Amino acid sequence: MYSRILKLSIILCLLTFSFVSCNKNKVEPNNSKGVSSAVFNPDITYGTMTDQEGNVYKTVTIGTQTWMAENLRTTLYNDSTPIPHVTVDSDWSTLTTGAFCNLHNTTDVNFIATYGRLYNWHAINTGKLAPTGWHVPTDAEWTTLVTFLGGSTVAGGELKEVGSTHWQSVNVAATNSSGFTGLPGSQRNPTGTFRVSIGLGQWWSSTPNTGSGLDVAFSRYLYYGYGDISTISEKKVNGFSVRLVMD
Repeated sequence: MYSRILKLSIILCLLTFSFVSCNKNKVEPNNSKGVSSAVFNPDITYGTMTDQEGNVYKTVTIGTQTWMAENLRTTLYNDSTPIPHVTVDSDWSTLTTGAFCNLHNTTDVNFIATYGRLYNWHAINTGKLAPTGWHVPTDAEWTTLVTFLGGSTVAGGELKEVGSTHWQSVNVAATNSSGFTGLPGSQRNPTGTFRVSIGLGQWWSSTPNTGSGLDVAFSRYLYYGYGDISTISEKKVNGFSVRLVMD
């Protein structure tokens, strides 16, 4: 009898160990990256791309170019090194190297999935923000996009997400006919403070404005109150959204 009890005990122990081991090694679904609430154009067939951190984005072909249809949100360079995450205003304002932040330093994963993250131009200038096959657009590549959509006075409306789910009302001329789905990711100022607005979106180019004599680079700017898109040179310490374009 004792022998039978001992055998049963051993079997139960082995089964318990096996169960615990299996559960320990079980890969759980990753729900930590959040879910975007962006309103995409239902009449467009989107592609996808994956960055070096495993974030998956919609992409859209506009003319001869293929763009991300969402804002970048990686926290890693493409060599797997972490991008410094700077939250303190005074620290941000003195940066001369690459960094990112979340708008208003939020930790809401759904907000981040929707609006992406903000990067200073020094992070752009590393050449390491994009995964293989993609890059931060030059000022000329932004111009190619805008020209294809009819020029700067009308292209803004074709680039903006429709309605006021995310944009301040009234979101003038917004059709998102291009599928670009531009969102008001706002910005981080050179002082490190955040601009409190749901009425603007601003995206870096990789092109410095060397002719200005200032430490600035070209960017593109969308605003809720009009249908155009503006080209603006901004200080490289600013924090703006980033879109990538396919090589």
